[in-house]
Amino acid sequence: MTREPKWWLKHYPPGVAHEIDLNQYTSLAQMAEEAFREFADRAAYTCMDKTLTFSDVDRLSQAFGAWLQAKGLQRGDRVALMMPNVLQYPVAILAVLRAGFVVVNVNPLYTPRELEHQLNDSGSVAIVILENFAVTLEKVIAKTPVKHVILASVGDLLGFPKGMIANYVVRNVKKAVPTFSLPGAVKFNDALDEGRSLPLSKPQLGPEDIAFLQYTGGTTGVSKGAVLVHSNVFGNVLVSEAWLKPGMDDTTKGPPPDPLVMVCALPMYHIFCLVSCMWLALKVGGHSILIPNPRDADSMVKTLAKYKFNVLPAVNTLFNSLVNHAAFKQLDFSNLRVSNGGGMAVQRAVADSWLTLTHCPIVEGYGLTETSSGATCNEIMNTNYSGDVGMPMPSTEISIRDDSGNEVAFGEPGEICIRGPQVMRGYWQRPEATAEVMTPDGYFKSGDIGIMLENGHVKIVDRKKDMILVSGFNVYPNEIEDVVASCPGVMECAVIGIPDENSGEAVKLFVVKKDPALTVEMVKAHCRENLTGYKNPKAIVFRDALPKSNVGKILRRELRDADKAGK
Repeated sequence: MTREPKWWLKHYPPGVAHEIDLNQYTSLAQMAEEAFREFADRAAYTCMDKTLTFSDVDRLSQAFGAWLQAKGLQRGDRVALMMPNVLQYPVAILAVLRAGFVVVNVNPLYTPRELEHQLNDSGSVAIVILENFAVTLEKVIAKTPVKHVILASVGDLLGFPKGMIANYVVRNVKKAVPTFSLPGAVKFNDALDEGRSLPLSKPQLGPEDIAFLQYTGGTTGVSKGAVLVHSNVFGNVLVSEAWLKPGMDDTTKGPPPDPLVMVCALPMYHIFCLVSCMWLALKVGGHSILIPNPRDADSMVKTLAKYKFNVLPAVNTLFNSLVNHAAFKQLDFSNLRVSNGGGMAVQRAVADSWLTLTHCPIVEGYGLTETSSGATCNEIMNTNYSGDVGMPMPSTEISIRDDSGNEVAFGEPGEICIRGPQVMRGYWQRPEATAEVMTPDGYFKSGDIGIMLENGHVKIVDRKKDMILVSGFNVYPNEIEDVVASCPGVMECAVIGIPDENSGEAVKLFVVKKDPALTVEMVKAHCRENLTGYKNPKAIVFRDALPKSNVGKILRRELRDADKAGK
């Protein structure tokens, strides 16, 4: 079917640009160096009460980049980074890019098998790794192309004596650094010391030079590296900045915040935080508060109590954890301008509780690793829970298509396809896999099922692989989970499909209780009241916890695997 190009723009909120100018920058290095000059004396990153200014980050990243060049790394070489949100992480990212290399972000909780695959697939020749995870690298390094290991410690950039105390506690009290042996490894601070006396050769980088190999989670098979060029990332930063403008310019909560204070609780190796926190904050001279372990809610809340924070990106499970935390409820939310929701569906019950507590709505958006994070988002000033993921963001196009590649009618489900400056250039050294997900007219096929509404909003129905087929009817776990999450006494829930000899598949529900008195019959009664018959769970299981990624996304795949194994 044919529609007017970008017809959704007539529904755009006032003050949001329809298009962004990609010619503002040639590279992320240029964007960073502009920020270093303009915001030199401002706080850039704070972690464990230690703050680095923009000029600090400038000097440190120059030194580390120069050290890497002195080790013989060539332009385009891949450098793996395996750390949680500590001060060394943004320094290392900026160093690698300014020196003309490519960042390969690695989940620090990877198993040896997963790490070996990513290092080999990317061809990484160097790795910066927090010593807490060095034992994982020790087990596989001989089978990888890695030639240079840079060992970071929690206390490296915290100064004396705090850094020394932090390292002592981590190593000897918490015993969080298992014994390892990595002969030839260089300490992060030693590399900085050497690099300070070395010149950084700044290569001429262009928009199409590769900046990141950002690996997918592997839920659809082997983990693949999405090739993100410099313009993908700075393009998405400009898109996000344009979309956030009404919220930042709003004067009903007082003068617009300057500098912007952003909470980086999601891991920086994840594309959501990488763009929404690190790069966006850098562009606008913002102050990023790094949270190394958001699962330690007590510590996170104590940190947040020290700052008048303006932007808090999170996934549904993190919002849910915080809104149920007694001390979090006592914080001052008067400066909170934007609560970004992404990574998984935001549930109505969580959104309602968050709005009641903070008076700042969760603004849900949608994106993928392959789209450098954001592709759609709800209006920043909207206070009503919509249950959808908003409109295509500036310079971005969304097309909902059937299996033949034809655009479907309003309200009809189809695959969400995305075209825009943020879409990857393909999967690293996998032309066949790239061809499978890119259409001839330049759209990325997301693998997500959605519908386009007449107001230009997109509603996610579910992942193709997560859809459950009950007696020929499509059942989408997101819908069931949203209903169950609103049941009194439910903390978290997840739904999978299980084989059923009568209906082909049936719905199985896993629930984590908030109220110990909650029973299976109470959950069933709630479902019967809110869901048509074939959508009702056939089996309900209470669990102490649900399997999650390090970002907090519930892993239905692990629940399916455990169910098949009879666990």
